[in-house]
Amino acid sequence: MPEIEFVQADGTRRKIVADIGDSIMIAATEGGVRGILARCGGSCSCATCHVYVAPEWADGLPAMSPHEDEMLYAAEAERRPTSRLSCQIVLTAAMDGIVVHVPDRQ
Repeated sequence: MPEIEFVQADGTRRKIVADIGDSIMIAATEGGVRGILARCGGSCSCATCHVYVAPEWADGLPAMSPHEDEMLYAAEAERRPTSRLSCQIVLTAAMDGIVVHVPDRQ
């Protein structure tokens, strides 16, 4: 069961243990992480689960789809090189310890 560390915009850190095969968005919403709104429920159609993946983890993730890339342009917070939609990151055992930063707004 991989552990995800969520870092809030104010620097507050919180770790959540999740199931392999769940998305980071599911882990965040089920774990009560502030700032992950997930209004579309994980269907990659709203950009309200935007996160910044820590740089040391970003390159090891599967590439984003063209649709995710397009949706990130609709994100409320600034898009950065490590921006991803957390609904599109499906957890694997290799992601144990992944760190994601929650933007200050969705």
